[in-house]
Amino acid sequence: MNSRKLTRIEPNATMTAMPDSFRRYGITLAVGWVVLAVAAFVYADSKAIPLRLAAPLAAAFLLEFSFYLLPGFADLWSGLVERMGRLGTVGFLTASSVLPYLAYSIPTGLFQPRSLELLAAVALVVSLIYARGRVNAARDVMFLVLPAAFILFKFFDRIYPTPIPRLQISILGHVMLIRTAALALYGLRGGVAVRFWFLPTAAEWMTGLKWFALSIVPLAVMGWVTGAIRVREHALNPLTGMATFAGMLWVVALSEEFFFRGLIQHWLEEWTSSRAGALLTASLLFGSVHLGFHGAFPNWRFSLVAAVLGLFCGFAWREKRSIQASMVTHALAATAFRVFFQ
Repeated sequence: MNSRKLTRIEPNATMTAMPDSFRRYGITLAVGWVVLAVAAFVYADSKAIPLRLAAPLAAAFLLEFSFYLLPGFADLWSGLVERMGRLGTVGFLTASSVLPYLAYSIPTGLFQPRSLELLAAVALVVSLIYARGRVNAARDVMFLVLPAAFILFKFFDRIYPTPIPRLQISILGHVMLIRTAALALYGLRGGVAVRFWFLPTAAEWMTGLKWFALSIVPLAVMGWVTGAIRVREHALNPLTGMATFAGMLWVVALSEEFFFRGLIQHWLEEWTSSRAGALLTASLLFGSVHLGFHGAFPNWRFSLVAAVLGLFCGFAWREKRSIQASMVTHALAATAFRVFFQ
């Protein structure tokens, strides 16, 4: 079992630890802003993106990053929920969902009232699931299905138009959905053992590395049999590979492992008392949300490869009961794919 104690977040948690949590949040936020601002400047310079476009885009991502950190600071968030109340929390989640969109769309002339309404509606629906009434399996299933549907059907691609060709802005919507769901889960549902955190322990790194190593041959075989992957003519350079791994670990892997292993696989184990069944079902569902990969829906080939990866991520999570271990497996596999394949 993981030696790190998992924190169960309840809406009525005391606020005694809030000042220390706020300090740690502030330090993390400041460091993250500096790193992201430098990265944005370097990227904009390398792509010759004009300042009038680069500045509002960077502001949107920095603003979203501020909210994305919150689920990782349990004491701070639970204290805020106590002060805001349940309906106030719903209001906060709804209002914060549109701020990054406004930060980039208004200065770039891409603002659309309809997009603003849709974003607010998404956050409102997700946060209202647990706002009132007793927690039950039906609400939990609804909570899992809605975000998956938004991602699978590329809902945010229509809301976040890009002012720069080939630069995807819709990732803002994906990140917003992730942290809104996590904050609603911790602040309004409660009783959740999975920890939304960014840094694996040494033991979690080793477990994740082990299951990644064991996944290489099965993934390669499945990719070759299905024809889902092709070797790049030139691998990405090491610096790009490192940046890719950071993004995969802290955004893609964290969010997907939070839902598929921390929630779906864990809840299925509780509901069915079958570890094997939970592992297989979570892996198949994980594969299914990749049906839209590379814009080719339904991309059955890549979906099968993703399902195989889901099995090994599930094994990593099951060994440590920690999504941080499965994050490592996931991020390493996804980075290897981006660097060496296409």
